[in-house]
Amino acid sequence: MENKKERVQIFIDGGNFFHLALKKLGIGENDFSFNGFANFLANGREIVSMGKRFYVGTVREQVGNPRSKKAMSKQTKLFTTLKTTGWEIKTSKLRTRIERIKIDGRVVNHEELRRKGVNEIEIRTTREKGIDVKLATDLIVGAVDDRYDTAIIVSSDSDLVPAIDWIRIKRNKKVEYIGFSILDEKDERNTTKPLQTMISRTDIQRILVASDLKEFIQVQEKLL
Repeated sequence: MENKKERVQIFIDGGNFFHLALKKLGIGENDFSFNGFANFLANGREIVSMGKRFYVGTVREQVGNPRSKKAMSKQTKLFTTLKTTGWEIKTSKLRTRIERIKIDGRVVNHEELRRKGVNEIEIRTTREKGIDVKLATDLIVGAVDDRYDTAIIVSSDSDLVPAIDWIRIKRNKKVEYIGFSILDEKDERNTTKPLQTMISRTDIQRILVASDLKEFIQVQEKLL
């Protein structure tokens, strides 16, 4: 009797992947072959229907902010590419908030700034809300509906651990963690390392380095 091919679903936390890996390597999302990466992760196993799943916060254009317009254009291009190659895209809104930082000894050149009368600065930050919940929900639904044998998770978010524990214990599904070990040459304190919690709570662990990801930089066609 012929053995059935192992079925996999791939879950990529887009924001997490970008900040932990692509950004540190100077790779833009539109210059990265997510489809080639998916095939690499599957490694000969069967990627099931709707089995390539990408989760990310949506960029919104802000009036008077040309950077937001550019970012939205890049994301639209990415979504178009992903959809045409069979990816399921799950989104959430990016929430913007203002953070106030006092100028004190923690700030580089704080003495010079204070002499110039700068005692506080405001920074606009954006955060994803609900991406981990959507990814966790899809993990559980896929396990309950028996859509996969192994879930391949590209995320180092410990909030996913309860869902991972549930599908392994209650549905006997395997979980493969894709982590990264990437040096931040500008500041070694920000070097990406695999999350030990994910390593200890999954069945298979694959830790990728810079050379693994650089294989999927897309070569732009040159006009002759």
